Amino acid sequence: MVQETKTETRQKSSAEKVSTLGGFIAGGLAACGAVTFTNPIELVKTRMQLQGELEKADKHATKLYRNPVQAFLHVYKHEGIRGLQKGLLCGYYYQIGLNGCRIGLYEPSRYYITKLVQPDIIQEGRPIPQNVSVNVLAGTISGAAGAVLASPFFLVKTRMQSYSGTQATHSSVPHVGQQTYYKNFWDGLTKIYSSEGVKGLFRGVDAAVLRTGAGSAAQLPIYNLIKHTLLDYKLVEESSTLLSFISSAMAGVGVSIVMNPWDVVLTRVYNQKGNLYKGPLDCFIKSVRIEGVAALYKGFWAQLFRVWPHSVLTLMFMEYCMEFMQKLESAF
Repeated sequence: MVQETKTETRQKSSAEKVSTLGGFIAGGLAACGAVTFTNPIELVKTRMQLQGELEKADKHATKLYRNPVQAFLHVYKHEGIRGLQKGLLCGYYYQIGLNGCRIGLYEPSRYYITKLVQPDIIQEGRPIPQNVSVNVLAGTISGAAGAVLASPFFLVKTRMQSYSGTQATHSSVPHVGQQTYYKNFWDGLTKIYSSEGVKGLFRGVDAAVLRTGAGSAAQLPIYNLIKHTLLDYKLVEESSTLLSFISSAMAGVGVSIVMNPWDVVLTRVYNQKGNLYKGPLDCFIKSVRIEGVAALYKGFWAQLFRVWPHSVLTLMFMEYCMEFMQKLESAF
């Protein structure tokens, strides 16, 4: 592994100073703030990924959702603001579990991995040197842990967002994907548990690990790489909003490219009724065989419009939340 050398004089960041619990809380709060704004485009992305599921591609076929803007307006027209914010409360629980782990466990994972592979470079009271390989592995581990913990909430959220509920009032409006109605997230959890048990609540968790692991392996390492590069070359002032904005924006683009294929697989595995797919690999193969490789990038622009602002907001909120938790922990 190649150690980066320009961070020796850098002071520890707030994320490196807070406890694991403090990082978990800060990460969860930051993500909840972000998802409040990005949940509508998440819903649009989900429906676009399910559109044309296991159907031969037809260039002349009329698509219900043609692009993110048209899809957003279509949902708003037929389902209103409440329709666009379906699954938001469930999204909060999901974000607390996922990003609490993904952000809160990232620095501890970096520390222990570095201690395992390069113990001689750890200096008491100094930040852990940035290393791309270690960062990617730490991001993968923390993301996978979050995916497992939050999987039941993502399962319910996906099904709630895919359910359009327009058939009764707009019979001419076709549905996209298999439809499952839940009154709320608790209703979803109890119905799944009563019919399928604990195993049902964690249906598709392997797909969640692949998707979140891929996203986390890209997001935090890219964010930290861009951030420290800008600081090393003194292009942006430390602790500035511009620094967080540029770093998180670049991270969002990287995440969208890396994660979209696994996100399509995850959405379809979670939304299925019965056993249409045996698992993520079966879903991947069937989708490509029937719809072509382009199926893996269905909803990409909606994904980008979701991930980019979500990444920017989460990582910018994270800086403030980490600073708050650091001050809070220092006071006790």
